Amino acid sequence: MISEGEIAVGVGELLLLAVGLSMDAFAVAVCKGLALRQPRWRDAALVGLWFGAFQAGMPLLGYALGARFSSYVQMVDHWIAFFLLAAIGVNMIREAVKGEEETLDAGLGLRAMLPLAVATSIDALAVGVTFAFLEEGRSWIGVGPAVLMIGTVTFCLSGLGVRLGSHFGSRYERRAQLAGGVILLLLGLRILLRDLLGG
Repeated sequence: MISEGEIAVGVGELLLLAVGLSMDAFAVAVCKGLALRQPRWRDAALVGLWFGAFQAGMPLLGYALGARFSSYVQMVDHWIAFFLLAAIGVNMIREAVKGEEETLDAGLGLRAMLPLAVATSIDALAVGVTFAFLEEGRSWIGVGPAVLMIGTVTFCLSGLGVRLGSHFGSRYERRAQLAGGVILLLLGLRILLRDLLGG
């Protein structure tokens, strides 16, 4: 049994999770870079801060909510984690395959960025709930470092997305969503199999 405030997710798994979660934000950042046309590094950093902060905060909120109910669902915790991550991943893959393009305005203010930051971090809220259920494993990491890693990865990839969007166009948007969906789906499957097989 691990101590309170720690989750049974290894550093490697967490890094994959962070990359997967950040793909929505990365895809939107690419579109934002397209809208900005010639973004400055300060613009890229600002977009990264918006997305990174929300991607870090949402799992923390989800963990706090999930921790209140984890004792009631410990027998099925791995199934909950699997279905949440799988649902998020499948939805990202479906949206990528549909290929619906969004046109974003070039604003970086509160009205322009807040809805985008919330929309791209809802998945992270659901993942945070799964943190409360992952109490067994060979390695674990504190919730604080976990959300910090998720936020940092999202910050870096979002800033990179803005720059790529201004240079290479929207062709990376669908690939980013598809990759993120596959990562989350595989991670959910790994959690399920590890628990069922006692790995």
